[in-house]
Amino acid sequence: MRSSLWMLPWLVLWMFFVLWNTIEAQTRYTIPEELDVGSVVGNIAKDLGFDIAKISDRKLRIAPGAGKQYFAVDLGKGELIVNERIDRESLCGQSASCLLPLQVIIEDPLQFYRVEVEILDINDNSPLFMSGENTIKVPESTLLGVRFRLETAQDHDVGINYLRSYSLNKNDFFALNVKNNKDGTKVAELVLEKTVDREQQPVHNLILTAVDGGTPARSGTTHVTVMVIDINDNAPSFDQDLYEIQLSENAVPGTLVLTVRANDLDEGPNSKIEYSFESHTAESIQKLFVINEDTGAITLSDSLDYEKSHSYKFDVCARDKGTPSMEGHGGVQVTIVDVNDNSPEITITSSPKPIREDAPVGTMVALISANDLDSGDNGKVSLRMSSDYPFKLNPSFADHYALVTGASLDREKYPEYRIELEATDSGSPHLTSNKIITVNILDVNDNPPVFSQPSYTVYVRENNAAGSIMCSVSASDPDIGENAKISYSILDSKVQDVSVSSYIYINSDNGSIYSMHSFDYEKLKVFQIQVRAKDHGSPSLSSNVTVHVFILDQNDNAPAVIYPSAVMGSVSHQKMPRSAKAGHLTTKISAVDADSGHNAWISYKLVEATDSSLFSVNLYTGEVRTKRAVSEQDDSSQRLLIEIQDNGEPVQSATVTVNIVLEDGLHEPISDFRQKTAEPSKRNSKITFYLIISLASVSVLSLLTFLILVVKCVRNSRSSSSCCIRRADSDGYKNPNRNLQLQLNTDGPIKYVEVLGGDMLSQSQSFRSCLSPVSEFSDFTLVKPSSTTDFQDMINVLDASLPDSAWTFESQQVNETPTDFKDIINVLDASLPDSAWTFESQELSHSKSI
Repeated sequence: MRSSLWMLPWLVLWMFFVLWNTIEAQTRYTIPEELDVGSVVGNIAKDLGFDIAKISDRKLRIAPGAGKQYFAVDLGKGELIVNERIDRESLCGQSASCLLPLQVIIEDPLQFYRVEVEILDINDNSPLFMSGENTIKVPESTLLGVRFRLETAQDHDVGINYLRSYSLNKNDFFALNVKNNKDGTKVAELVLEKTVDREQQPVHNLILTAVDGGTPARSGTTHVTVMVIDINDNAPSFDQDLYEIQLSENAVPGTLVLTVRANDLDEGPNSKIEYSFESHTAESIQKLFVINEDTGAITLSDSLDYEKSHSYKFDVCARDKGTPSMEGHGGVQVTIVDVNDNSPEITITSSPKPIREDAPVGTMVALISANDLDSGDNGKVSLRMSSDYPFKLNPSFADHYALVTGASLDREKYPEYRIELEATDSGSPHLTSNKIITVNILDVNDNPPVFSQPSYTVYVRENNAAGSIMCSVSASDPDIGENAKISYSILDSKVQDVSVSSYIYINSDNGSIYSMHSFDYEKLKVFQIQVRAKDHGSPSLSSNVTVHVFILDQNDNAPAVIYPSAVMGSVSHQKMPRSAKAGHLTTKISAVDADSGHNAWISYKLVEATDSSLFSVNLYTGEVRTKRAVSEQDDSSQRLLIEIQDNGEPVQSATVTVNIVLEDGLHEPISDFRQKTAEPSKRNSKITFYLIISLASVSVLSLLTFLILVVKCVRNSRSSSSCCIRRADSDGYKNPNRNLQLQLNTDGPIKYVEVLGGDMLSQSQSFRSCLSPVSEFSDFTLVKPSSTTDFQDMINVLDASLPDSAWTFESQQVNETPTDFKDIINVLDASLPDSAWTFESQELSHSKSI
C-alpha cells in the first residue's frame, strides 16, 4: 500500500497542473498518474462548448479503444473522470512524454473531437537492484585506482524522479565512482584506494545505495561483498565497452546475434576465458538470448516482437580460469528492426446509424480508425473503400476517418449499402485487412404515386344498376411505409352543371369506381373525371389521371311516329282518287327512334289491311303506295294497320292506323297545283341570272388580283404574295450537262427550291413561285440556263423574296467555268451574311455556318 502522505504533494500539484487548451479543435488535460477512480480530470462539456443539459440526449461519450477504458464522462455534470487506475510506467515505459489520445463522440448531429490527456510521472518507484547481494573478487596484488563495475539499479520513473546518484557506505579501502553513459544511465564503479591484504582482512562488506531525484527521494540498496584473493593480476578485457547490433524482429531462434571477444594478458590457465551474462542480468534476457561460454557467440533463443520491446540492453562477463579468477565486463545493445508483420486493424469508432435519403452531401455517417502496431512506414495506414459508393472517407486526425455522404442518395435504387473498407499499410510487402459496414437508407417521401396507365377509358351501358362497379384505377409508389400508402379521390368537376360526385363514387383504398345511379344514353353520352392518387407521406405527394366514361346505348326507346301527328288522333284519315294508278303515293309514315346506331334503324310493315292487294308500305321510307290501279269494285274506305319496328335487341315497335277514303273527281286540284307552280319557275330564272352576274364579277376581281401579284413578283417585291412568271429567252443553251438544284429550308413548313438546267432543245427559261398556304415564305422552282448572270439573277430573286431564310444550293455537276461557281458562292455570302447555308454537288461543296 502506498502511503497517502507522499501522495498529498502530487494531489496539490495536480490541482495546479490540470488545465486544458484547444488548438485546432484539440483539447489537452494534464494529470498525474495513480489518481483514484472517479477523480475529476476536467469539465469536458464546458471546455468543448456543449450544453450540459443536452449531453445526455446527445450521448456524449469516449470512443472505446483497444485496451482499458481509462476515462469516462459524467453525463450529469459533463466532467471527464478517471475510470481505471493509471500506471504511467505500464503505459509509456521510459518515454519522456506520456499522452493518452481520446476521441470524444457526440451525436445528433454526429461530431467528434480529439482530446489528449498528458500523464505526469510521480515518484512511485524506488531504484531497484536485481540482486540483493553482489560479490566482487579483488586480488591482493591489485593496483590502486583499479575499478570494479557494480550492478546498475533500475528505476521505472522518468525525468526528475529517475535515478540520480549512488552512494557507498564509509570504509577505508574503497571509493565510489559514478560514470554517465551516452544514453543517460549511470553506472557505479568500485575504486580501490588502499591496497588490500587477504591475510589481514579477507572480506570487506559494503552497502551500495541508489537514490532517485523525486521529492521525497526514494532509494534502494544492495550488499557488495569484496573477497580478497591471491594474485591473478590481469583481468580479461573486452575489445569494446559497448557492442551495438541491429536485429530484425523476424529473426528465427538460433540466429547469431553477435560475438563478443575479450583478451587476457596472462598465460596458461589465467588467460583462458569463459563468457557469461552478468549475474544481475534479467531473466527475460537470459530466456531470449544464449551466450556460448567458450566463443562468446550470442544467439537468439526465442522469437522477437518489436511491438513488445524495441531494444534490449544487457551486460556480459569474461572470466579467466586463473586462481583466483578475474573478470572483465562489457555491454551489449540489441536494437530490434521492425518488420511488417502486423496487418492494419480497422475499428468502427461510431457505428453508422440509418441515414435519410435526402441527407445533404457531407453528412457524417460513421467514425472509423485504422491502426497498425508496426512502426515507420510499416505502421502508416491508408484506408479506402473497395468499390464506388456515394460516400467519401475524410481524414480527420492521426489515423481516424469520417465516413460522409459524397453524392445524393436514392433509397428506391439502393435501400442499403454494404461498404467494404480496405486498410493497407506502407510496408513491403503491403499487408491489407478488410471490414464491411452496413449503412441503411431511410425513406423520404420523394416519389409521387404513378398510375398504371396515362389515362383510362370506361364503357358503361345505359340503364346500368346503381352502385355497380364501373372500373378500377391503380397507382403505385416506390416509397415504403406511410410514404407508399395511397388514397384515391375524385377531383370536383361539373357534368351537365351537376357535380361529378353525384354520378360516381371511388373507393379511397383500392381505386374502384362505382356508379351512383343509372345512366341514360339519351341524356348523357360521354363525360370525364379526374382521379387523384395521394400518398400518406409528409408532405404528401399526388398525381392525377383522366378517366373517360362512354355511355353505351341500349334499345330502351320505341320508335315515335312523327307523321301522322298525334294531334290528328290515333287514326290518320287520307283521301285518294279512284283514278289512282299503280305506284300512286297515298301517304308517308314518318317515325324516329331516340336510340342510336342499330337501335335507331326503323323499318315499316303493313300488318293489316282491308285489301292487302291494293296497298304496300316501303320497308325503309314508310311510303304507302298502290300496288295496282283502283277498281270500281274496291271499297271506298280502306283501313291500314302499319307497324314500325327498330333494329334493336329486343325489338321495340309502334303502330299507326291509316283510313283511306276513295273518292271520285280529285284530279282537278292536282292540275291546278301544276299551273300554280309555273309562276315560281319564272322567279327562279331571274335568280339564276343574278348568280351568273355575281360569279363573273368575282372572277374578274380574282384575275385583277392575280395580275397585280404577278407584277409584284416581277419587280422582286418582298411581299409574301403568290406569283408565277414565265419568260421566253432566245439565247442558245451552251451547257446541256448543267443540272442544278437549289433547296431552301426555313423555320416554317418545308420548302424546296430547285434549279434545273435544260437540254439542247430547250430555248426557254422559267421561274415559278408558289406560296404555301401556311407559310409567310414562298416555295420556288426555277428552271433556267446556267450562265453567271442567270445565276446571279436567281440569287437576287431568292435574296429579295426570302431575306430571313436559311437555304441550301445543290448541283449534280460542277460547271467547267470556275468563275460561275465562285460567283455563286460570293453572291450567297454577300446576300445572306447572317444565314447558315451549304452549296453541294457531286464534285464540290461549300458551306457557311453561323
